Amino acid sequence: MKFERKHAWVLIAVAVWNVVIWTRFIKVLVTSDETDKWFYIAHSVLIVGNFAIAALFVRWGWQALKADKAVDSTVDSAGEPVETR
Repeated sequence: MKFERKHAWVLIAVAVWNVVIWTRFIKVLVTSDETDKWFYIAHSVLIVGNFAIAALFVRWGWQALKADKAVDSTVDSAGEPVETR
């Protein structure tokens, strides 16, 4: 399967969604009255993991966009290869 622009934008959108949701959760976590340290440890691990996944998705999405743009520059509007010399 080849990554296309639509796949790249989905990956980037999911990454942005992850960052927005988990950032909001950090604010709730900070103001929480929970006193159990394991609650904070577990959720901190989840937050860091999801930020890492978001970074990976943005990287893959960006690479797919760049690769698709490179392919677009070697074909004309009809999809025929353009000779470059």
